[in-house]
Amino acid sequence: FTQVERNDWPDTSTSVLLYSFLQHSRDCTFVSDLNCLKNELLVSRISDDDDDDELQTDGNRCGRFQAREEVPDEEIFRIIGAQLAEIGDKLTAEIETSVIQNLAQHFRRENMSKEVMTMQISHVVQELVRKMPLDMEKEKAMLVISMALAKKVVNSVPSLLQQVFNATVNYINQNLHDYVNNLAPEVIKN
Repeated sequence: FTQVERNDWPDTSTSVLLYSFLQHSRDCTFVSDLNCLKNELLVSRISDDDDDDELQTDGNRCGRFQAREEVPDEEIFRIIGAQLAEIGDKLTAEIETSVIQNLAQHFRRENMSKEVMTMQISHVVQELVRKMPLDMEKEKAMLVISMALAKKVVNSVPSLLQQVFNATVNYINQNLHDYVNNLAPEVIKN
């Protein structure tokens, strides 16, 4: 694990979703690394919360209170992640080993920017969506495939967990942010 600056950590709801997906996926060979990642994420979030609580001239604290009311509870994203892990477990068999090896090789390159990593994930996801006969809407397929790719890459090279995790969350935020946020009301209804 390499230390990453706090502002490199991804969006909370997407991070919770991906973490839950990985945690509930079968055949994860990187469980201890995943637990370390969870601790890193918790420390980062606590620090972010502390930074946002500015003292006002009237002595009260301001910060994310209003935003927190608008963001669905993290538990909902944990549930969604666990549900998507079941779908992802079925899809992982469809992903060729060569695709995973190529993606892992890209992540091993030094000095690769977040943008390039995210573009690489996007390219692979688009290819897989085109190749796989999926019985689900395109956005859901893209989401599950991106998270399944993360799992498979990290299974093959556990030391890439943090990089792959962050790049996958960036990909999801850039391409599927609205879709992910709209999943929460669906879970609440059911």
